[in-house]
Amino acid sequence: MDLRSRILTYTADFEPADPYTPPGDDEREQLARGVGHLLDGDAAEAERLLAPLGLGITRLTDTDSGRRYDEVAATRQDGKAARWGRLYLNADSALRWNVQVPHPVSDRDTEALGVRLLEGSPSGSLVLAGAHRRAGRGDDADVAHHESSAFHTIVVELQKRGVPGLQVHGFAETSERPYEAIVSGGAAQTASGEAAALADRMEADGLRVCRGWSARCPLEGTTNVQGRSAERHHATFLHVELAPDARDDGAEADEAADALAELLTTWSDD
Repeated sequence: MDLRSRILTYTADFEPADPYTPPGDDEREQLARGVGHLLDGDAAEAERLLAPLGLGITRLTDTDSGRRYDEVAATRQDGKAARWGRLYLNADSALRWNVQVPHPVSDRDTEALGVRLLEGSPSGSLVLAGAHRRAGRGDDADVAHHESSAFHTIVVELQKRGVPGLQVHGFAETSERPYEAIVSGGAAQTASGEAAALADRMEADGLRVCRGWSARCPLEGTTNVQGRSAERHHATFLHVELAPDARDDGAEADEAADALAELLTTWSDD
């Protein structure tokens, strides 16, 4: 199957008016156990735990790259689990990194960027939110700021195992945000060697970058709950905001994607 088409077909219909109900406490606990078993190589036990939640595991082969992936997704598209999101794990190599897309469609083209990075670099995974950030009631579907989501639960299981994470967002470029990219460590407010190298690579390619550890940048992700969890679990976390031209189909988007792919390759080689 075409992995890119499969994922982007899933996100294509996301709308602010969609229903969204986060998993309850018991459901999140069972989800964590199920995903944990999958990450630890016990797919049978993972399937047993995930099935009552309306989730299943499917082994896929991408026709473009030839890579195999395990997909955790809802088994029914009309159930509430369909809005919890999806997890894609490279099944052909040890897991070295994850890309997180908390605001697909709302942060336009971040879902396509996530797929591009997953397909283009080995040893990785993709954690994808399952609803528009304004879906449901209030801001419940803004998974970057709520620990009650399936998205957060899955990311935490990755962090517990020391898997470094890259979270991608999009912003509207204005006079107060004259950048193509804003790179930060989220809540950590410190620069890892990887963060500095990423910013350097982007600037060398002609992108204007605001570095959250050395400048006062907007949208640094200091209230991001996955970033705060990464601090608690001593896991690497990078928060990257991209302007529209750095995440569409143009030259600047190619430069940004190539820089991010180089970061993931570094993580793959560690």
